[in-house]
Amino acid sequence: MVVRREKKSRKMHGYRTRGWGSVGQHRKSGSKGGVGAAGFHKHYWSWVVKYFPDWFGKRGFTPRGPEHTPEHNVINVGRINEIVEEMLRRREVMKEDGMIVVDVASMGYSKVLGEGKIRYPVKLIALRVSRKAEEKIRAAGGTVVLLGSEKSG
Repeated sequence: MVVRREKKSRKMHGYRTRGWGSVGQHRKSGSKGGVGAAGFHKHYWSWVVKYFPDWFGKRGFTPRGPEHTPEHNVINVGRINEIVEEMLRRREVMKEDGMIVVDVASMGYSKVLGEGKIRYPVKLIALRVSRKAEEKIRAAGGTVVLLGSEKSG
């Protein structure tokens, strides 16, 4: 059986300060050296040098310029609907399985987005198609053919 005994110390356990004096001692952020990354250039500098030597400054080279920025030429579903109507007016329609073939990749577009409405069943040939655009094309009775395996949504 465990022997019951009193605690080692009864002192310094007042209900207000618990032994840390008065007027805010051992409270808030001042006792911890600041909040977050405070003091990384001052009193925590040796800690930064030891544990995170690359914290400050820059490293490496980020290439800029047109040859390094990918070109995203996008077209919306509503614009494809206008293109189909123009093709119907000019009688330049190519049909496959009862669907109008629209090759936006050969027109220079890299991605099809879902803004607008499409009324015609189209067979859309594209590099990338958003999820919303694909839903709208399928709802109109069309299909989507992706060139390559890139699919984004």
